[in-house]
Amino acid sequence: MIIYNITINIHESVHDQWIIWMQHKHIPEMLATGKFTNAKLVRVLVEEEMGGVTYSAQFTTDSLATLEKFYQEDDAVLQAEGQKLFGEKMLTFRTELQVISEH
Repeated sequence: MIIYNITINIHESVHDQWIIWMQHKHIPEMLATGKFTNAKLVRVLVEEEMGGVTYSAQFTTDSLATLEKFYQEDDAVLQAEGQKLFGEKMLTFRTELQVISEH
């Protein structure tokens, strides 16, 4: 199992708009690709020197091959919308995580 993790720092001035977009549009669109089995949006409990609020959006998929298919077929369009709406007020980085065990 693979977790596609997106860490996002969002500026306070667009925070409320971003949360609504994530919960009601972006996450449902990510799941609608059929490449992820579930998603979590969690707040990172750390104060950033640069300000803003930091979140982690975690999408579970069955394999790296499925994630690669997502990158090829869906990623560019889904990323572009966030950049268009929030621009420099949203900083992101992505991490691919392999689940070793669950307890």
